[in-house]
Amino acid sequence: MQNRRLTLAARPGEFIKTTDFNLETVTLRSLKQGEFLIKVLFLSVAPVMKFYMLDGAGIEEPLEIGDTMRGRGVGEIIESKHPDFQIGDIVQGKCGWQEYVICDGSPYYMMYKVNKHGISYSTALGILGMTGFTSYFGLYKVGELKKDENVLVSAAAGGVGSNVAQLANIKGSRAVGLAGTDEKCRMLTEKLGYYGAINYKKGNVSERIDHFFPGGIDVFFDNVGGEILDIALTKLKRYSRVVLCGRISQYGNRDNPNYFLKNWHKVGATRSKMAGFFIYDYEKDFPQAEKEMAQWIKEGKLDYQEDVLEGLENMPIALNRLFEHKNIGKQLVKIS
Repeated sequence: MQNRRLTLAARPGEFIKTTDFNLETVTLRSLKQGEFLIKVLFLSVAPVMKFYMLDGAGIEEPLEIGDTMRGRGVGEIIESKHPDFQIGDIVQGKCGWQEYVICDGSPYYMMYKVNKHGISYSTALGILGMTGFTSYFGLYKVGELKKDENVLVSAAAGGVGSNVAQLANIKGSRAVGLAGTDEKCRMLTEKLGYYGAINYKKGNVSERIDHFFPGGIDVFFDNVGGEILDIALTKLKRYSRVVLCGRISQYGNRDNPNYFLKNWHKVGATRSKMAGFFIYDYEKDFPQAEKEMAQWIKEGKLDYQEDVLEGLENMPIALNRLFEHKNIGKQLVKIS
């Protein structure tokens, strides 16, 4: 059986290029005892992948030139010599940028069986996977959201941000989102449950936040970092929480790669908390989060947005869309 895969050809610059990868075709070897073969259905992209290409992001070993690009995927087991993984099982985990993957089920691959909720399997990489879990635990655990609180969300139209308003609504709170186009802002209020939306490329962001939340914010769910984070710190109410989920404005920012916060002292002045988190610290609670969110989807309380390209060869384009701020919702690529 032939397998197509994308291998690293060059370290990336400011943006990802198709020439940073080679598209190769190789012959799959036979399975050994304890292994299974996955046919990949969808692959996910995330900003951290750029750092896999550079230095491993402090999470993984750096990729060498010629290595298959890392990434999570969801797929169907089509052959198995493993007692715990059967033909027909749907799984999600570290698949890499390829059409087929041989896996032994060891902890490195972080393979989870996907429950068949009657919802597209693509959701295992989005709302019912690490992206959705990041929204869920970031808001509920790190953000300690309470009823009737004000939530501000940066990169609100992205994979994580697109879930936060509805999760806030479910708990009886309200959210305002920041996005970079009028189209995305309309989607936030018309489809994704946001109380209000702010185009951060137009007008005065500080004044717009005051318009929606004149009394300040209780939770800032930050996916951006940099100047937007600095502005939000001036809007904190007493005992607020700042959730440091991402800093995409600083990834590969040649003009200002190390933005220094001017308003960090506002955290202390308001007795607030500012915390980062690692989603796998909540791994034991993933099943409960998945169960709750799947039920909310069925009840119509939780919608989700996916931005899907097709074809393995479009993986570099999909990854670059994150840095060009073109994606609306979770960016995925349909492989099979």
